[in-house]
Amino acid sequence: MKIAVVALGKIGLPLAVQFADADPSHEVVGVDVNQRVVDLVNQGTEPFPGEAHLAEKLAELVPAGRLRATTEYADAIPGADAVVLVVPLFVDEATGQPDFGWMDEATNSLAQHLTPGTLISYETTLPVGTTRDRWKPMIEEISGLTEGTDQGFHLVFSPERVLTGRVFQDLRRYPKLVGGLTVAGTERAVEFYEAVLSFDERADLPRPNGVWDMGSAEAAEMAKLAETTYRDVNIGLANQFARYADTVGIDVQRVIEACNSQPFSHIHQPGIAVGGHCIPVYPRLYLSTDPDATVVSNARAANAAMPEYAVARAESLLGSLSGMRVVVLGASYRGKVKETAFSGVFGTVDALRERGAQVLVHDPMFSDEELSALGWQPYRWSAGQPGEPVDVAIVQADHPEYAELTAADLPGLKLMLDGRRITDPAAFTGVPRLTIGGGEPVTG
Repeated sequence: MKIAVVALGKIGLPLAVQFADADPSHEVVGVDVNQRVVDLVNQGTEPFPGEAHLAEKLAELVPAGRLRATTEYADAIPGADAVVLVVPLFVDEATGQPDFGWMDEATNSLAQHLTPGTLISYETTLPVGTTRDRWKPMIEEISGLTEGTDQGFHLVFSPERVLTGRVFQDLRRYPKLVGGLTVAGTERAVEFYEAVLSFDERADLPRPNGVWDMGSAEAAEMAKLAETTYRDVNIGLANQFARYADTVGIDVQRVIEACNSQPFSHIHQPGIAVGGHCIPVYPRLYLSTDPDATVVSNARAANAAMPEYAVARAESLLGSLSGMRVVVLGASYRGKVKETAFSGVFGTVDALRERGAQVLVHDPMFSDEELSALGWQPYRWSAGQPGEPVDVAIVQADHPEYAELTAADLPGLKLMLDGRRITDPAAFTGVPRLTIGGGEPVTG
């Protein structure tokens, strides 16, 4: 097959590599608007760090001629048996509505060069109904081809369900969901994904692991939204429990561990923030077509308020944060990932600045120059070397380096607020340590 992958980001590029690796006879062409990304891929070099096995696979597949990249849709799309799109979809911060700008541009560009018989699969998470009501008429109008026939094109939705850093592992682990607009289109998509993916055996599933026909594009769209929105709602509930536990002096971690010892309870972990490209975003995509889902909207609001809540707890203990030097530990939205998408660092820094604190930011994955470019004053600390004097430290991301922190690493520390429960209480002798839902502050 000739396979085109549109958008070579942290999901799209590993997907292109997976397709090329599945069969030596496949021709895989990646399309991206970023010339730097295209050049690096064509050199067999990973354009971003942190994805397991990506570097070695690129170094093997690109020189062998099985994978290449281009900025030209006219190069990649004509004659393709399958086109897979993983173009980012954004959410407008003010309205909460999806911003289809980049996806519209990509769809327009591919439709201009579409040739008959092509399977088109959208993997970007979408509001329910988008594949049928937005992409189908757009592609038909621009291409002049009719969806649902071999003389035209077949359109399906098949959500990516992987986590950056372990994409290849997750592609094997989780069933591939497919929903088409026609029976023929769905059959084409099932055949395609069965040819480019392999799956681990899983006795815990209700049917064999593999490509699962969801019956419609809408069902596949909702499945991706539902599985991610569930996580946001669950964390929102955990955060509500944590806030109540703080008011009554209970350690919510003990409560959650006790609850989850019974198989019908699976309460997630509370924390200072819910970040990333997925969990804070997809509930808003769901709400864009189901605005009456108050459980979803309330959980999203509860999670969005956690950075402010954490800073307010620190303020209540110290009386005032005005003039204090406060270091926020972690710019990333989660540990071991160099990515700030919807990270809690933004809300935390804003809440501190509103209270007159002098804010510094540290992250072992970012250079001082990168932190400065994001508008923050870098804090200098590395394992084994004491940092600059600070009054307060707030752990925002659970990088492994922070598990080794001690009071001696942060001279002058008056309060450790561990928003991820990663630090060791015994390492902070004489220093009050707060956690989310930890009840009263604990002094090591």
